[in-house]
Amino acid sequence: MAVIESMEDELRSMFLERSTERSSETEPGWLALVRKNAFERFLDKGFPTTRDEDWRFTNVSVIASRVFKLASGGAEAEDEARTLLASLGLQELSLHELVFVNGQFSRALSSLDDLPDGVVVSSLDNAWSHSAEELQPVLSRSLSDETAFFDLNEAFVGDGAFVHIGKGVVVDAPIHCVFLTVPNGEACVHHQRNVIVAAEQSEARIIETYAGVEGSIYFTNAVTQIVARPSSVVDHYKVQRESIRAFHVASLDFVQERGASVSNHSLSLGAALARNDIRAELCGEGADVTLNGLYVVSGSQHVDHHTVIDHRVGHCTSRELYKGVLDDEASGVFNGRVIVRADAQKTDAKQSNKNLLLSREALVNTNPQLEILADDVKCAHGATIGQLDAEALFYLRSRGIGLDEARKIFTEGFMADVRDRIRVDAVRKILCGLLFKDAA
Repeated sequence: MAVIESMEDELRSMFLERSTERSSETEPGWLALVRKNAFERFLDKGFPTTRDEDWRFTNVSVIASRVFKLASGGAEAEDEARTLLASLGLQELSLHELVFVNGQFSRALSSLDDLPDGVVVSSLDNAWSHSAEELQPVLSRSLSDETAFFDLNEAFVGDGAFVHIGKGVVVDAPIHCVFLTVPNGEACVHHQRNVIVAAEQSEARIIETYAGVEGSIYFTNAVTQIVARPSSVVDHYKVQRESIRAFHVASLDFVQERGASVSNHSLSLGAALARNDIRAELCGEGADVTLNGLYVVSGSQHVDHHTVIDHRVGHCTSRELYKGVLDDEASGVFNGRVIVRADAQKTDAKQSNKNLLLSREALVNTNPQLEILADDVKCAHGATIGQLDAEALFYLRSRGIGLDEARKIFTEGFMADVRDRIRVDAVRKILCGLLFKDAA
């Protein structure tokens, strides 16, 4: 406990120092109040512990007890990031690419050519000068169930991606936001904040990739907020492939208006400890949301997904499918909550979580939930945890297929329906290359 209190004292000092630095920068005045209120909320809550219901299977003391310095950039970090970027195999996604190194925008590594008219893609630091009116309602928005890490991100919010798709604009090529961490010998942290606004009848695909120098220790605390205006379409992907010794905590917040369609594909492969909080609010009739997730972990990795789909009005649809593959002593958590408000008649919601354990030591805690306050709805949910079928493995091995190859065949088959829902070919190829060392 004394160690955690020491860490909170360190955060106080860092917050005061950061506030002093930012006082002379070009930022709107209301943002300082947002930061201050967020930091006070964080101090009131403190880091979550396993005594908190939403964190009882995820112990973050390894984060709370360590001092992470705010990440810094510089020419040396950018040179190392260039090498890291080249090794990730993202060339097919590089048409519209926004790259951040240690939480700071890198113009040299980014490629924002040939953006369609009506599309704004920039760093958050640059967006204050041209899009402050668009940003204020998003960043000032309060959530009833904000986590302490969300508050910490808001208190230290620095740079990040800002994407605005104009009314009626269709962006054919994906917009790719890459967040690279290259620590300079000490454990560091960056608090990325991304804001994506899709105007009425617009359409876009957004990809977020998180990666770091393998073997390095660092902490990524990211928040992405997406606002989908009436009849817009947002296809969002997040690929988390952090260093196996890193820590990754992220919040994703959707707000959907009438007829908006949002899909999210969460691919969690890296980090020693990863936590994803995903919340979708369906605020206009006819809104539709799809959450697809795949987590593949081994060794002593731990991955936690907490999702909330809030049907606030009627005639909306939600679909949720999360699959996990866990090997060795890896552990996972899935907590999926679907809320159907009293006025949300004619809701259609389905939720499923399926897990494949490749060893006797792997562990999953799954808890799908439905909270239904309306009476004219179609809702279903379920969860499964299983191991490879011994008889099926024996069948393949009796036909000359080795054990490792047989396990690979069944594992790939288990993941296929989530993989095949990925509509960006390059993302699907990258995923298959990471998991199976081949292409789809």
